[in-house]
Amino acid sequence: MASGSVGLAELGFVEAAPAWRLRSEQFPSKVGGRPAWLGAAGLPGPAGLACALCGRPLAFLLQLYAPLPGRADAFHRGLFLFCCRTPPCCAGLRVFRNQLPRRNDFYAYEPPSEDPPPETGESVCLQLESGAHLCRVCGCLGPKTCSRCHKAHYCSKEHQTLDWRLGHKQACTQEGDLDSTVPDHSFLFPEFEIVIETEDEIMPEVVGKDDESEIIGSMGEAPEEELDSMAKHESREDRIFQKFKTKISFEPEQILRYGRGIAPIWISGENIPQEKDIPDCPCGAKRIFEFQVMPHLLNYLKADRLGRSVDWGVLAVFTCAESCGLGTGYTEEFVWKQDITDTA
Repeated sequence: MASGSVGLAELGFVEAAPAWRLRSEQFPSKVGGRPAWLGAAGLPGPAGLACALCGRPLAFLLQLYAPLPGRADAFHRGLFLFCCRTPPCCAGLRVFRNQLPRRNDFYAYEPPSEDPPPETGESVCLQLESGAHLCRVCGCLGPKTCSRCHKAHYCSKEHQTLDWRLGHKQACTQEGDLDSTVPDHSFLFPEFEIVIETEDEIMPEVVGKDDESEIIGSMGEAPEEELDSMAKHESREDRIFQKFKTKISFEPEQILRYGRGIAPIWISGENIPQEKDIPDCPCGAKRIFEFQVMPHLLNYLKADRLGRSVDWGVLAVFTCAESCGLGTGYTEEFVWKQDITDTA
């Protein structure tokens, strides 16, 4: 994924992909499943991946591979977004950034092979190169262990209880590889690859002329009093929502828009952040817009349920303008949620 394009967004779309293409060593951009962690050390712990509102473990939503050209310390760079999917909350959000130089402790210097690996096994990898163990339910750091077998690792008591109920109680004392018997906990989102395409440049003057002729035509047919009434009732909210709909209508399947330093597109005139609402990075630098998650992604998450469920209008992620290197671990960045406003 290129970075630093001026004004032009790169669009993300979901595609089914074989499991091997979504592993860490392939540097994927993806939705759902378990995180394909970039750096294998300094992962955010359970406290960092707990919902700030309800305290429950967050679910991995998506990650983007977004290296910075010309930055040797960010030759590999990933952004990892998590959300709360526990009703009735379903509101907490956290995002983390990790970056590595090309020569590092975890990956080969040369690019990965694009050919499928020889093995065909689909067992889940729950231990990283660094030795860190991952939670059997969510794939995040798992510092807790089963007190009976000492082989199963978890991020929290909630996930240990869930795994015990769904099969670990029986598998706990059995011989063999526990990673090959991980059940479906109905906690992870469906997994897809994110493929990136550059947004086609729309000629503003062409669009403007079409809009202008439509307005002139309407003016010729409508009485002056009606035009005055229409002008009074057209709200800023309507204009922003219509602009959003027009912008995405050319590529309605987009689930993501990426453009480091460009302006996001908002779905509503309400709850648009001001500069003071975006906290500075702990390094002292400002945070700038990097990408936004679009509402179309909700169609792929299978998260609908009676009552409260995961929902948003726009999720806008802001990252350190300097993409600072605060140690070798994962640095928390900032995400702003804008909901869809009912304009009826």
